Amino acid sequence: MSDIKTIGVLTSGGDAPGMNAAIRAVVRTGIYHGFKMLGIRKGYNGLVTGDIFDMSARDVSDIIHRGGTILQTARCKAFTTEEGMQKAMSISKAFGIDALVVIGGDGSYRGARDFSKFGMKVMGLPGTIDNDIASSEYTIGYDTAMNTVQDALDKIRDTAYSHERCSVLEVMGRRAGHIALNVGIAGGAEVILLPEREFDFDKDIIRKIIQGRNSGKKNYIIILAEGVAEKIGGALELAKKIEDLTGIETRGTVLGYIQRGGSPTIQDRVMASVMGAKAVTLLKDGIYNRVISIKDSKVIDIDIDEALAMKKDIDKDLLELSNILSI
Repeated sequence: MSDIKTIGVLTSGGDAPGMNAAIRAVVRTGIYHGFKMLGIRKGYNGLVTGDIFDMSARDVSDIIHRGGTILQTARCKAFTTEEGMQKAMSISKAFGIDALVVIGGDGSYRGARDFSKFGMKVMGLPGTIDNDIASSEYTIGYDTAMNTVQDALDKIRDTAYSHERCSVLEVMGRRAGHIALNVGIAGGAEVILLPEREFDFDKDIIRKIIQGRNSGKKNYIIILAEGVAEKIGGALELAKKIEDLTGIETRGTVLGYIQRGGSPTIQDRVMASVMGAKAVTLLKDGIYNRVISIKDSKVIDIDIDEALAMKKDIDKDLLELSNILSI
């Protein structure tokens, strides 16, 4: 059994649709099991500054459908230092926090892992639209982000067809191309550029577009992941290069932060709810310093150090499929 009486919950790093559903599940499951629940505003910054408040079941009413995070999120340089963590631990003790549920990405996990060395019992939930947490096959916000991009891509393809254009769509994914690859396949993209794979501009882009034109194609879609865009100058610069070399009218679009917002899909709401409840149930049973993950469509928990040591690559079968279908 657990000696935990009070659980704090925070969201850290980039916001993701479904974070509110996770907060709701954590708070209500905690109250159901008799814990005192505390909300911490603006991520780890709230631990350092003491921006902490009691949360009731009613405090998380009418939030499951909302994007973003009601607890807000922020970067906290102070928490990366030993002095900052010691202060956060003192604040936690002052509020009686025995365990902490952290909803965020790898950086948030690292903060939780380091904080556990100071005596805090921690539990991590995977919240990031990039789906780049190696320990989990799925992260909260990923499905909503993909659907947001897909909606934009469908609209862009309509106008690209009308004008016989090539369209370059830049999507989020600085170190991971999961959004780009899946949306590229779903949207029928001719070219998908991922940070995990090198590419040859002339062979992989220009030749493919020209071959498509020669075979009768009237429009072209190129999906550009953020991590690649940072190296080559972005969607607008890539569009200009393509137009200069092919003579095909080309337009670039950067979706930006629209991908982070919006009402979460059913999948994100359900997965966030299941994972949030699982985190609290483990704490109830005296299990901590773990992260909640999805493996083979099942919710599991993994030691936080083990989780952070894992590596995640792009799906090679999907990548091959994208090449087959883009001819």
